[in-house]
Amino acid sequence: MVPAPVVLQAPHQGPEAALWLLPQRAVWWPPGATLFVADVHLGKAAAFRSAGLAVPGGTTGDNLQRLDALVRRHGARRLVVLGDLLHARAARTPALLQALRDWRGRHPDLAWVLVRGNHDDRAGDPPPDLDITVVEEPWTLGPWHCRHEPPAAVESALPGPTLCGHVHPVCVLHGAARERLRLPCFVLTPSALWLPAFGAFTGGYAVPAAAGQSRCAIADDAVWPVDGPPPAPWQLGPGR
Repeated sequence: MVPAPVVLQAPHQGPEAALWLLPQRAVWWPPGATLFVADVHLGKAAAFRSAGLAVPGGTTGDNLQRLDALVRRHGARRLVVLGDLLHARAARTPALLQALRDWRGRHPDLAWVLVRGNHDDRAGDPPPDLDITVVEEPWTLGPWHCRHEPPAAVESALPGPTLCGHVHPVCVLHGAARERLRLPCFVLTPSALWLPAFGAFTGGYAVPAAAGQSRCAIADDAVWPVDGPPPAPWQLGPGR
């Protein structure tokens, strides 16, 4: 049986403000037929190898295959990358750019938006033939403010919640037998939803439990709230 998704709502934004938190480290917005991912970091392994570091290959193919599966499963009409699509300028190898062109060829009608992140500034914008719309943060789509970095306190007064990445959040859970699990997670704050890093070769920042925020961990192909009810304005919907 496929676990029910965690459905997240921001009721004060109206009925369209409902999101599914997916165990594939992505967010699905059904009313907008839109997938959100953050921190894909394509070409990170290639960039490391160009610097003389011995790291395994194959991560770009894995990332694109997982994006393929998500787009097809949900019938997405739009893909929004919340920053850091490419890792660095050294990532722009002929093999990686061809893999991106092949992926684009499989999804020619998909609207693809990149909210420029700090690594995108270094890597440069994607080639024009990939037909990716590159925007600066904050970029508004329906009830959502789309950013790469979490909003600063002065920006938290924007009407409507923010969707963002950059942090690569993970949560560390401890068991009674002194076991320790480090799991990718979503983080909910009063002003934003932080997405976990989508990329297969990315580190993570351990976000501790804290008042005024809530974490949802990814484990066993499901998303699990671990800190109780989320802070306002968020509410868990009927899917969980």
